[in-house]
Parts: sequence; structure tokens; C-alpha cells
Amino acid sequence: MSTPEPAPVPPAATGDAEEVETLRARLEPLLPAAIEDLQDLVRIPSIAFEGYDPAPVRRSAEAVAQLLRGAGMAEVDIESVDGGSPAVIARTPAAPGRPTVLLYAHHDVQPTGDVEDWTGDPFVPEVRDGRLYGRGAADDKAGVMAHVTALRLVGEELAADGIGVTVFVEGEEEAGSPTFRPFIEAHRDRLAADLIIVADSANWAVGTPALTTSLRGLADLVIEVRTLDHAVHSGLFGGPVLDALTQLSRLLATLHDENGEVAVEGLVRAPDPSVEMDEADYRRDAGVVDGLELSGTGSLTSRLWTRPALSVIGIDAPSVRDASNTLVPVSRAKISLRIPPGEDPAVAMEALVSHLEQRAPSTAQVTVHRGEQGRPYSARRDSPAMDLARTAFARAWGTPAVDTGLGGSIPFIADLLEVFPQAEVLVTGVEDPESRAHGIDESLHLGEFAKVCLAEALLLRGAGTLGGRSA
Repeated sequence: MSTPEPAPVPPAATGDAEEVETLRARLEPLLPAAIEDLQDLVRIPSIAFEGYDPAPVRRSAEAVAQLLRGAGMAEVDIESVDGGSPAVIARTPAAPGRPTVLLYAHHDVQPTGDVEDWTGDPFVPEVRDGRLYGRGAADDKAGVMAHVTALRLVGEELAADGIGVTVFVEGEEEAGSPTFRPFIEAHRDRLAADLIIVADSANWAVGTPALTTSLRGLADLVIEVRTLDHAVHSGLFGGPVLDALTQLSRLLATLHDENGEVAVEGLVRAPDPSVEMDEADYRRDAGVVDGLELSGTGSLTSRLWTRPALSVIGIDAPSVRDASNTLVPVSRAKISLRIPPGEDPAVAMEALVSHLEQRAPSTAQVTVHRGEQGRPYSARRDSPAMDLARTAFARAWGTPAVDTGLGGSIPFIADLLEVFPQAEVLVTGVEDPESRAHGIDESLHLGEFAKVCLAEALLLRGAGTLGGRSA
């Protein structure tokens, strides 16, 4: 991506140039073990989705807990609530009047998709051309290891300075964090902090860090279209009845206009961003097929960050290989709507449901099953913690950080802000545009990972300037 105008770097207590280089030199010998530990985590297929074996998720939590004990955390426990997946809470409490920093990451991963599409086994990590490949290598086991490595680097200094650190490593983020809110409410006292660092986002490009200042929210649903009680011969009965898959396709086609813009009435648009990205970079990073036009209008960043985006992410229908010469009686589609800052996910959900129900044909029975909702996020850009982070990132990378939006969603951030209203939240990341998080051949740029670890160590050392308010 082309680099936009960066945010100004304010002065902050994250060390002068000589101190930064000293810390960088101390980090260097820690990196081989960090990469080896990350590879061990990647080998654990910790998929927390329903229908998958929960044992690897438990094994992953135990591995994370052991790493945090080894990093010197005073208290380390594995917890869960309401039958949810195991999460790790590790704490070194703050001295009286000193601040506490909460470090968040998640140890569960996305399903792999078709394993045959991967260059190698998704759970056999492999380093190629400076990148570590494997499911979870970037999202978000690298976030876990960034926290562990930063603590290995400066944990003793933080303890001596009285700065408290809590590490919260969730085990079901990719599955929608179904027990996140009851979990943080149940462990409110142990998780209370002055500053929360969420390491689950992305940087602007290799060589250019970013602080995520906005995230889209989401609303998803499943729509079911039925036309027959059972499948019947397409030759004998086709004509008076349109099959369910055809009728579903016609209904889905109403969701966008001829330009590819979302055609659902009543959805909010946020103001367009002031930065833009290079179209060629976007095409490369997204894997757009050569020669195709892009959908929608306006700047790329507005289409990615501040406007609604709607995708059909799954369809239940016979496969081409298994198709018989019959009319399909019922078909389903899962629809994912991403919503910009300023939108209420409940309002967006009702707008989408209304659109589908109003356009349901009289020749089919249409049923909508509402799914997950998540709120968007917009950060304060002028907070002391944001200034501290900008300085740390600039010194770790040698170039200023970019304030960037992100088209993805982290709905639990709104829960953190509601349960811990005294805390500031920073959204940082270990990914880059080539990481392919959630996709085939997910990978982590190892050079960027080292800078992430250094930046977090600098940020933690500077946290003492924020003061203590969570006691």
C-alpha cells in the first residue's frame, strides 16, 4: 500500500535513540526462542468452532499458560464461564498508585478451509523467504508471542517500576467470542486496567506500522428459501415451479445495485477517510483476478472502512459433482454485513431483514434466521496512550505510524469499554497486508514481528507516565 501522511509523533517517555537501540540489541537473542515457541503454538489445531474437537483448544490454553509462567508472570490461571472455551489470565499486580496494562490476544484459530489448497500442512509451520506459514501464525498466536516476548524483554523492569501487567488470552475469538461479556464481568477485578492493548489488528504495510483507529461492526444472518417438500424430477415438474436455489439467487441479487454498492436502504455511511491506498497494492494483496473491475464507487479506503459491505459467505446447495437431475427444494445462504462506525448493529440487522422480507417472492417460502451482531469502534486519536503508542511505534520501526481504519470487526472492544470505562484501549497488530489472515497460506513477516515486540516493550516501559486509575 502507498504510505499516507502519518500522524505526528509527540514526545513520550519511551526512551531516547540510544536506549531504543540497546533494547533492540537485547531483543535480538530472544527472537529465535520466540519463533520456536510460536511454531509450537501453530502446531496445535485450536479451532473453537462447534463440531471441532475441543481438546486442542484446551491444549493450546495450557501451552500459553506455560509460556506466561516462563515469562515471569506471578499468577497464571486457565478459566472459562458458561461452557465457553478456556482462556488464560496471567497477572503481576501493580504497586499502589501505579498503572496496570492489560494485554489481549487470542489462541484459537480459524478453520483451515480445503487443506489441499495450502502450499503445506496448515498445522506444520514452515519458514519461507522471511515469513512463517501456518494457521494462526499471524492471527493471533503471533499476538500471544508478542506479549510473551515483550515480557521476557522488560518484565523485570516493569515489576521494579511497580507497573502492573495482566495478560488475557481468549480461546474463542474466531468463533465470535460467545462468552466474552460474561467472562470479563465474572473476572472484572482481575482484568481491570488503565490501558488495554488489543494485539489483533494489522499494520499498514511491511515497514510501516499502524494504529487502528476505527473498525467496522457486523450483522449476519441465514436466509432459507423453500419451494418444495422434497426434490422432484426437473423434467417432469420443472416450469411451474422455480427451484429454491434459483429463487435464492434472485433474492441475493437484490442486495447490490449495478455498481456493486450495497442496496439495502437505511444503512449509515461514516465520513470518508483522509487517506487513500494504492489500487495496485490492494489488487495484489486481495488477490483480485487480473483484468476485473472493482466494485462500488468512491475511494478504496471508504469502501473498506467507512461504508457498509455485504457478502454472501456460504450457501447450502448440492455440489456440482453430486447434483442430480432434480429441482432443489430448499437452499440457504449466510449473509455477512459489515457496518461502519456510527451504525447501530441492531438497526442494521433490521434493515437487512426488512430488505429480504419485502422482496421475498410469492413463489417461495422465505425464512430469516438472525445471527451475530457486533458494534463498530472509533478511537480517540489524541489520548495520552495513543501519543505514547505513536512514539513507541515510530522508534521501533524508524518511521511514523499511520492512523488507519480496518474493514474487519472486533466487536468485543465495545464490551471492554463498557465494563472498564476508566481504561484507554489501543488496537495494534502483528499482521501485514500479505498475511492472509483467515485465508489459505496464512503467514507472519518475521522482521515485522521483531518490531512489534520492540514497540510493545517500549510502550510498556512508558506506561508509567499514564498514572494509576484502576486501583
